Amino acid sequence: MTDQKKIGEGKSAFVTGGSKGIGYAVAQALAGAGYNVTITSRNEDEVTGAAAQIGHGIRGVMCDVRDAKALQEEIDVHTGIFGGLDVLFVNAGVGRFSNVKDMSIEDWDTVLETNLSGAFYTVKAALPALTESAKNGGGYIFLLSSLAGKNPFAGGAAYNASKFGMNGLSEVLMLDLRGDDIKVTQFMPGSVATYFNGHTPSDADAWKIQPEDIAQLTIDLLEMPRRTLPSRVEVRPSRPDKK
Repeated sequence: MTDQKKIGEGKSAFVTGGSKGIGYAVAQALAGAGYNVTITSRNEDEVTGAAAQIGHGIRGVMCDVRDAKALQEEIDVHTGIFGGLDVLFVNAGVGRFSNVKDMSIEDWDTVLETNLSGAFYTVKAALPALTESAKNGGGYIFLLSSLAGKNPFAGGAAYNASKFGMNGLSEVLMLDLRGDDIKVTQFMPGSVATYFNGHTPSDADAWKIQPEDIAQLTIDLLEMPRRTLPSRVEVRPSRPDKK
């Protein structure tokens, strides 16, 4: 196995929604592998605190992925500081859950604009830098979808729609970009022990996928030969909780 301390030497990564949960774990793993990393969040205190906790090589910036202009500005700053962009991890997401008849237009818009439009804006802003990186053997996009992107559930209209859309976007990106030597992988995890939707992880979540598991998958795929592309990775708990 390649030495993780060397695979990111001289390279950089941009992670949205990186202040906690999966984004934080991925950023921490990338930093440990030698990457210079920018993480974003809508909460300035949380993202600067997370960056400080991870330590050297991490920038924490406040940025709402629904704001395409702000995203472009932050990615341009990142490439200016680090000389390019090699890895993009699209992770920012929200959930609003209710029966369709009770769901507000505001909640619907928030979920779709964050989870789907925000993903498109992020990739669009990063593509020029990733294209340059691909010329030198880099250029990798990871998008965090969900098993909810193929398994609808009651009360999940907005979230399911956003993740079904994310799956479609991810697959089209893979087809559009592989000719430019940019790799695209979508992760579709099941239950993960994160802070999503106001949840606080505890010992009761030990059966779930841990954020560090997704981070390990990310590093493993970055180590994979360029000739091979796992374009969709479904991830489930090995032993689901028995209710």
